[in-house]
Amino acid sequence: MTKNKTLNDLLYAETPDLASLEALFSDANPADRYALVCSLSGKDQARLWELCDGQSVGLTHLVPEGTSTDQEVIHQGKNSLPVFSLFEKRFVRIPDTANEVYGYNEGSTRKFVGPGFFVAGMDDTEGTIGIDYYRVPPQDTSLPTGWPKIQVNEKGVSRFVYAKMIDYLRRVSPHVSVGRAVRKGKLTNNYFVLCRKES
Repeated sequence: MTKNKTLNDLLYAETPDLASLEALFSDANPADRYALVCSLSGKDQARLWELCDGQSVGLTHLVPEGTSTDQEVIHQGKNSLPVFSLFEKRFVRIPDTANEVYGYNEGSTRKFVGPGFFVAGMDDTEGTIGIDYYRVPPQDTSLPTGWPKIQVNEKGVSRFVYAKMIDYLRRVSPHVSVGRAVRKGKLTNNYFVLCRKES
């Protein structure tokens, strides 16, 4: 049985088996793990979100302990959109701050829609990480080499893509999380899955 078939079986089993689902991602090598993420359709992502209800994500999932404040951590992603579905969320630790990290979105559409900067931290209401596009890093923030210039999300094309949005995350495995976008306080049908890239 192929890994994709196994993933499909686990996603749509009558009795959810989160331990086996986690093990499938955890036991895969980095390339195969990302391939599993890329195999997920929009329907699959919505199902994965359902299955992982209550599975909280912490900041160390986004940026592992011991990561320096000038080192980016890349999470490769796939969203539920029909086109331009592959992207990355890139994160960095903030000096002297343990409860938030900064980040932006990288992908083929960045030059058109902007970098989608955000501040990510624990959301007490949701009990998991919220990637908050209402907020961006301060303009004087020292960011990793190669990162774009900080921009707000309420100007230009960015306001149609990132403004007034928070992405919430649920844990799938130590490297993988599933997310859902909330825009203007309302749940959307936009989902995505992230896979932390090995440094």
